[in-house]
Amino acid sequence: MMQRKPSVYLMSAMAITIAVIAPLCLPFNIATEILIFGIFALATYLLLSVAGLYSFGQAAFFGIGGYVAGYVYINTDLPLIAGLVLAAVGSALIAMVVGMMSIKRTGIYFMMLTFAFNQMIYYLAYSWHSVTGGEDGLGGIRRPDLTIPGLETIDFSSHLNFYILTAVMFVAIFACLYQLIRSPLGLVLNAARQNPHRTASLGFSVYRAQLLAFVIAGAASGVAGALFAMLYRIMPIDAISWTSSGTAVFMVIIGGMSSIFGPVIGAAIFIWLQGFFSLIWARWPLLFGVFIILVVLFLKGGAMELFDRMRRLVEARLQRSAR
Repeated sequence: MMQRKPSVYLMSAMAITIAVIAPLCLPFNIATEILIFGIFALATYLLLSVAGLYSFGQAAFFGIGGYVAGYVYINTDLPLIAGLVLAAVGSALIAMVVGMMSIKRTGIYFMMLTFAFNQMIYYLAYSWHSVTGGEDGLGGIRRPDLTIPGLETIDFSSHLNFYILTAVMFVAIFACLYQLIRSPLGLVLNAARQNPHRTASLGFSVYRAQLLAFVIAGAASGVAGALFAMLYRIMPIDAISWTSSGTAVFMVIIGGMSSIFGPVIGAAIFIWLQGFFSLIWARWPLLFGVFIILVVLFLKGGAMELFDRMRRLVEARLQRSAR
């Protein structure tokens, strides 16, 4: 009998729970960064686990979103929502152009094309100093207040208020992506990941479905980039490099691809360990590399596999005690 997937309301409630618990366990800036990279990892998860598109260029759309929002907030008086929308639209448009050329190739060729486009956009941002700030990054990004008719103006210079904004965006994107995965489009993407030729023979356009997923992932990455730029009030050039694309992939691998919660857990583990290892040793990337190797060798399903093992162990002990 096929197991019925949890409803979007239940999954959204679980995402809200994560957003409420995070600032109780961590400082606001760390909790905010985890949710931002949780959005970034969710976008990468949509491509890797659902669509079967192993993209190594998501940082380009993350960076475009950050630069678009930063430029808007520095040089115009547009409201907060306008900057986030423009960041999503700008990233989605570039993702559509990149996807139209990349998705026609498969396997290693697709991976290399997305990597190449990432590097092209990186060097464009690096050389376009008047707009992006070049190697110094785009600094002085403000956090516009949000005025809601009938209510007071919300000041996002407050860490608490900005965390609430990030949490709302995180839950909204989480719910939308989960609903997309359960939708007919998600089913087509899953079928195409397993057997693209058979899916095409059934009359579905694999190219269009994958392109749409690529554009949606680009838009979500752009929103994450915009929030990241507002969090630290600067958009560093490093955030758009290919290593940031690798970071998103690592987050998905660490958390596991068996559940949509995997990328979020992976983002939390990645950011927490990054800070922990940096306190232990100046050459902390070596420790992190060892951690990634251990996860790949012994926990191919990531943290979600570990949780599943623990659950089955508890269930087995409960059954033995019941006997």
